Amino acid sequence: MSVSQIHPTAIIASGAIIGPGVSVGPYSVIGENVRIGANTRIGSHCVIEGHTTIGPDNHFYGFCSIGGMPQDKKYAGEPTALEIGASNTFREFVTINTGTVQDIGTTRLGDDNWIMAYVHIAHDCQLGSHIVISNSVQLGGHIHIDDWAIIGGLSAIHQFVRIGAHTMIGGTSSVRQDVPPYMIGAGDSFRPVGINAEGLGRRGFTPADVQALKDAYKILYRRQLNMPQAIEALLDLQLQQPDQAPAVQTLVDFLQASSRGIARP
Repeated sequence: MSVSQIHPTAIIASGAIIGPGVSVGPYSVIGENVRIGANTRIGSHCVIEGHTTIGPDNHFYGFCSIGGMPQDKKYAGEPTALEIGASNTFREFVTINTGTVQDIGTTRLGDDNWIMAYVHIAHDCQLGSHIVISNSVQLGGHIHIDDWAIIGGLSAIHQFVRIGAHTMIGGTSSVRQDVPPYMIGAGDSFRPVGINAEGLGRRGFTPADVQALKDAYKILYRRQLNMPQAIEALLDLQLQQPDQAPAVQTLVDFLQASSRGIARP
């Protein structure tokens, strides 16, 4: 079992649980209710506080602020939480807040996410796995981002927005409504321009899958249908192309769950 390496200037509260192989850099502070999984690396001048649980093999670069209380005036000191999975990278000055009792009380991130410098992840956000968030992206509270999404630098996401799986949002976008799975686009406000075909191909989607999703895009955005009509047409598409039905069903499920409405071209 590897031994944790704690710099002598770091401050570790007595109640903190530090796994084997963890390294903590100079002047970092680890709070009383923090649990850190094996082989996680914490750079210099980081603050990890709150009821925060961190899985193994994460890497926090210098000056991260993790587990701070939510920036919500309704917050009254409740013991809300932050949970982070495994093998995530957090570059310099990333900030992540714990949840609030107005939601489920826990901010969550999955595994293998790449979070670049100056990103803010607000209270109650729920992030999946394999997500890339570029520099200076700002996430409001209660945002959900599904697996494999990519968000370009300097973008701002409104609170309660949902971002579907395999989406690609261009830099400096302003996202105020839900972005369905598989979409690519940009703008203020964000406008989808098509299917993220390149990314889907890299992740093992077949050419037939991609073509079916392009057909789904035309149904959703080109045929001037209202949402119930579009969903009905997407269900018909699944019947016509049963091998591609699972990919289309992900889109249907997202649309049926959307409460803010979806971003439009």
